[in-house]
Amino acid sequence: MYSAPSSASTAPTWDPQQYLRHSGHRTRPFLDLLSRIPRLPSVATPARIADLGCGPGNVTVQLADRWPDAHITGFDLSPDMLERAEKDWAGTTAGGGWLDFRPADAAHWTPDEPYDLIVSNAALQWVPNHPESFAPWVDALKPGGTFAFQVPGNFTAPSHALLGELCDMPQWRARLDGEGRRFVHILQPADYLLRLTGLGCETEVWETTYSQLLTGEDPVLDWVKGTALRPVLTALEGDEEATQAFLTQYRDLLRAAYPPGPHGTVFPFRRIFAVATKPA
Repeated sequence: MYSAPSSASTAPTWDPQQYLRHSGHRTRPFLDLLSRIPRLPSVATPARIADLGCGPGNVTVQLADRWPDAHITGFDLSPDMLERAEKDWAGTTAGGGWLDFRPADAAHWTPDEPYDLIVSNAALQWVPNHPESFAPWVDALKPGGTFAFQVPGNFTAPSHALLGELCDMPQWRARLDGEGRRFVHILQPADYLLRLTGLGCETEVWETTYSQLLTGEDPVLDWVKGTALRPVLTALEGDEEATQAFLTQYRDLLRAAYPPGPHGTVFPFRRIFAVATKPA
């Protein structure tokens, strides 16, 4: 999770509580990514790990479970997310390592020390031109270190396509122009593979579509309130009438696109993964 400011609009405000409402589904891709990260190069000393776009820290702490004595730093732009992460997770870990959190914009973050692992979970889709940062990030890895990330790949799905179309309607265009499409900054898996391999890394790239069963009233709307809808909600903040009007229209579109079944609402969710290891 991550938000990056742009010259055209204000950075979205984030709601950690809303984001964590679907933490089980949101954490699963990170665990799948984590399982494919190889052994880190530091052996005699604790590993140094950066989590870029750490959000509320609920996945950052998973790194401490895998590398219990590591020094792990979570970076994020959102003060609300960092406050929640620091409250819940900062300090000495159960394995004797250290977990801390710092403000940083992933669009401009440059490592100031060598890292064994730089990882990013569902963050880089918010960062225009993020592949241009791959070279300095890989350069900052220790020999044998790894850069790993996963991003959503469902931006042509109804949940996101309908959001963009609604923002482009005459009723909303002047106020929300571009807000529904601010996060579409990903490449196709083959493009990530070629870029990372071109940096000399041994690279594995894959994609997975999770068929998630969401429950509750209007569960897809509740899902996107934690992520893709944040720029729109930020732009409409303070205007309750407009906010409710937009949410009602979007809700009706989602109900038609994702009808509930007898056991809940199926929400397919495509994810793109990459694990790039620097030569030792």
